[in-house]
Amino acid sequence: MSDQAKLLGGLRVLVPRGGIWGDLVSQALRDRGAQTVIAPLVDFSHTSEEDKLVEALKALEAGEFDWMTATSATVADVLKHHNAVFHERTKVAIVGEATAVAFREAGYPVTLTPDEDNNTTFQLLKEWSEIDSGEVLRVLTLRSDVATPVLTTGLIERGHDVTQVLAFRTIGVPASVHIREDIDSGRINAILVASAKIAEEVRKQFPQLPADTLVVSVGENTLAAAEELELSGAGGRQGEIDAIIEAVESAIDHSDMLD
Repeated sequence: MSDQAKLLGGLRVLVPRGGIWGDLVSQALRDRGAQTVIAPLVDFSHTSEEDKLVEALKALEAGEFDWMTATSATVADVLKHHNAVFHERTKVAIVGEATAVAFREAGYPVTLTPDEDNNTTFQLLKEWSEIDSGEVLRVLTLRSDVATPVLTTGLIERGHDVTQVLAFRTIGVPASVHIREDIDSGRINAILVASAKIAEEVRKQFPQLPADTLVVSVGENTLAAAEELELSGAGGRQGEIDAIIEAVESAIDHSDMLD
């Protein structure tokens, strides 16, 4: 067994999202020796801007946008649900490995994605040469209701014509009785907290966490939310916390953890 595979040997980690995201994160954790339990604490629901979304997708099919952007794998599910069609003139810029996998599996085009070693929204803005060419581009940005609109803001600040649509809402999902029992008994040793919404669900659903259960927050926004909710990792185990964070970040960009 490699040194990397020994880092989390024997640790049982709750992964709080399913789908492609959960699969990628679970594999990265298992590669480091952890056992994983995928138990979604959040899911995605219809947007409050359904009419606006439908109109935007009609315009997308008609070729009215130069570019479309997505920073969440869930956008691919939304597009499939609406039977969205991309006009051949429209280019697609996405962020996040899970987003890229979801788009390709759905058969949607991917024109631009940042360097895999720095697959971030900020890196996309740096590498996206067309947005600094002086031409005003018409861009459709699709995101979650709780995502930080870094990409949308960056495009607007550069003077582009941006149609931003909340493509889906993020909602809490109750954990099963079995999962709650495993957490209460300490059979789950660590809980991955990958967004502010997940932090809220962990605090609400598991108010009496065992003292030695690791709560591992990934990303600055998530960490701030967890601290505000008084969620913290078990002291003296920073090595395990760092190994979990590194594993998650190796598979998923922060932008994928904002929903």
